[in-house]
Amino acid sequence: MNPKEMTKLALEALEEKKAEDIRIIDISHISTIADYFIIASGTNKSQIQAMTDNVSEKLGKAGHPEKHIEGYQNANWILMDFQDIIVHIFDKENLLFYDLERIWRDGIVIDKDNL
Repeated sequence: MNPKEMTKLALEALEEKKAEDIRIIDISHISTIADYFIIASGTNKSQIQAMTDNVSEKLGKAGHPEKHIEGYQNANWILMDFQDIIVHIFDKENLLFYDLERIWRDGIVIDKDNL
């Protein structure tokens, strides 16, 4: 499974759990850490953890378990590293505060319908 297919699968997993503010950024031409960032938000700790669990389960079943995960207990910013893609799941407050889209503005924002 290539990074684009992994991104699609992660996107599906997030949407199944009603993720909001989903953004996909292609960073392959500006960074070696990953090809894609996926940024999403949830409304509460339980939803954010459920989104994380669903992404982990779907990509794991497809043969791509996460290499590292941070922030699960607090669930205000969870980072999931799948090597080729990195998934960031925020609560609303931290999504606005950290504004990863601004930091990674040199990346190419991908419309989820054109992925």
